[in-house]
Amino acid sequence: MFNISATYTDLYQLRMSQAYFKNNKHEQTAVFDYYFRKNPFEGGYTIFAGLEDLLQKLKTLKFTRDDLNFLKTQNFPEDFLNYLKEFRFHGKIFSVMEGDIVFPNRPILRVEATLIEAQLIETILLNLLNFQSLIATKACRMRWIAGNRALLDFGLRRAQGPGGYYASRAAFIGGFNGTSNVIAGENFNIPISGTMAHSFVQSYDNELEAFRDFALQLPKQCVLLVDTYNTLKYGVPNAITVAKEMEARGERLYAIRLDSGDLAYFAKESRKLLDAAGLEYVKIAASNQLDEYVIKSLQEQNAPIDIYGVGTNLVIGKPNGALDGVYKLAVSNGKPRIKISENLIKITLPHAKQVYRVTDKNGTWIGADVISLKTENHIETMHHPFDPFKQMHIGDLKQEPLLKEVMSNGEIKIKIRTVAEIAEYSRKRFEQLPLEYKRFYNPHQYKIGISSLLKKEQETLIKSHKN
Repeated sequence: MFNISATYTDLYQLRMSQAYFKNNKHEQTAVFDYYFRKNPFEGGYTIFAGLEDLLQKLKTLKFTRDDLNFLKTQNFPEDFLNYLKEFRFHGKIFSVMEGDIVFPNRPILRVEATLIEAQLIETILLNLLNFQSLIATKACRMRWIAGNRALLDFGLRRAQGPGGYYASRAAFIGGFNGTSNVIAGENFNIPISGTMAHSFVQSYDNELEAFRDFALQLPKQCVLLVDTYNTLKYGVPNAITVAKEMEARGERLYAIRLDSGDLAYFAKESRKLLDAAGLEYVKIAASNQLDEYVIKSLQEQNAPIDIYGVGTNLVIGKPNGALDGVYKLAVSNGKPRIKISENLIKITLPHAKQVYRVTDKNGTWIGADVISLKTENHIETMHHPFDPFKQMHIGDLKQEPLLKEVMSNGEIKIKIRTVAEIAEYSRKRFEQLPLEYKRFYNPHQYKIGISSLLKKEQETLIKSHKN
């Protein structure tokens, strides 16, 4: 949808790249890690989303003539602009597969490229992965609690500008069934769904007449909004009248929608009226500031709601608003690099790394990922990354490598899947996550450890810098 060029970046990326170029460091190689420090929504997991979208953008990323003309007005030197004119991403990317379940403080993606290439893709990488992973996680939480009820994304109008476009993609990966967002449906092949607004009913002198006209245009998938005036006194009875008229034409009313008031109460009372009229097949949809906690409450009240339409709280990732993903240098010019901080959680891990998911002999997740040097094939002991006295023997357990080569020399190395295929993969991976990590309150903390060799390398670098 969006024509993103290489100026989809922060100015300091270009300023640093200019300095690399002028000091003849632009061909030096680098390794960067992408990861985040905290699961959103005080949850126990995160759904990784946005990767395949990112890869397709990196494949064609370049500075356009207009970009270069603009940068010239910002006083970038001519020789650097000539270099940018030929810029393409020729690096390698190793990543967890999109849709997988990921956890804090372990690499999710590794970039191996020249310093300038790795620097200039940082902003677009963080922008796409952080946001889509946030929304996919929010959607997954709702899917888990909603069970087999349908979930529809209604959030475009409340999203932060174009973010609503990517929110629809991410929500589908996280488990939603469809979206009201037509362009997202078109571009990502997501089922689209829509009902009517109160303004449609208000534009008529009579609610029943409005329902009749709408139903004539939609003999299939007709959903009537019943709470414009009085839900139980007028709205539902008028919907029943139209449903009976549709039956006489060989058609069926698909659903009614509730958009205000006590949704559990109105759903129960509406269900009684529909069933008494022999309309057991008519579904009940509900909207109005829903999130995973409201849905959980409605489920616990046995509200007979078949379809949840979720808007604002989904597409803005409420209450978090952002995933705190970061992009940190691990190797430069062939040398391991580290960032040291008084805050232990912000001390980075040097070297190019691999991540293994630890499972038992049957492939069941035990709740642990271990970070190693990329040259290690099997880890005997994983150590707590911040507590020197905590460690766990894992040598007799299975270890699944998670970071796979997805791009090389700027070319995509994996089959690009449909969004539906990514969503199905995510669903299967989520099923493998033990229940204690899925709960909303005080979820179990997934263990992240480092190998003995990586621990030694980190300690050596810390000592060398302190000295």
